[in-house]
This record gives sequence, structure tokens and C-alpha cells, in this order.
Amino acid sequence: MNNQEIKREKHEIDATGQAVGRLASKIAMVLRGKDKPDFSPHIDRGGIVTIINASQVKFTGDKLVQKDYYHHTMYPGGIRRTPMKKIFDNDPGEVIRRAVYGMLPKNRLRDEMMKRLVIKS
Repeated sequence: MNNQEIKREKHEIDATGQAVGRLASKIAMVLRGKDKPDFSPHIDRGGIVTIINASQVKFTGDKLVQKDYYHHTMYPGGIRRTPMKKIFDNDPGEVIRRAVYGMLPKNRLRDEMMKRLVIKS
């Protein structure tokens, strides 16, 4: 792959009626390039993914009202909790984005992969 341009395939996925986790795992696989026969874990050969109808995803069980997202401010007692419902109401695509982000490998390639994820509500 020296000095060759990587040809990125464009994928459009309709999120209508799909469960968030199952949809996110499909997206992560395409972004990473695992759907190609020449997959190599240290080379980013993934495609470009566009998600449409993100506001019509399906939540199984009571995840929408029970699931919380946490982050820590790095100060003592600085744990912050945000309900998934609040994030989904503000930006439905952010729930999908967070699910995909957690499924990608935690290395230098992750940010470049996330740049190729386009979500349209």
C-alpha cells in the first residue's frame, strides 16, 4: 500500500427500526474495513458510512429511560451522569455516535475512523 490512494466505498444505512447496538456493530465493522478481504488491523482501509433516519432507531427493553452516560471531571466527586433520553432528545445521532465510538479499537486510528461517520437525523 505504499503511496497508493485508498479507495473508500460509500455506504448508506437506513436506521429506521434497527436496534442501536446491532446497527453500531455493523457501522463499526465497515468503518474499520473488516468487511473487505484485504483487512489488516494496523491499516485503516474502512469505508465512509452515512446514517439516515437516526431519530427512528429502536431501543430494546427500557434502555432509553434507564441507561446513563458517565464522565468524570477529574476533580474529587466529579462524576457526572447524563440520561440517554436527554441526549437522544437533543441529538439522536449522538447516541449512535457514542455506541460506534465504544466499538472501535482504542488506538490512534479511532479518530480518523469516526471522521468518516456521517449521521443525518
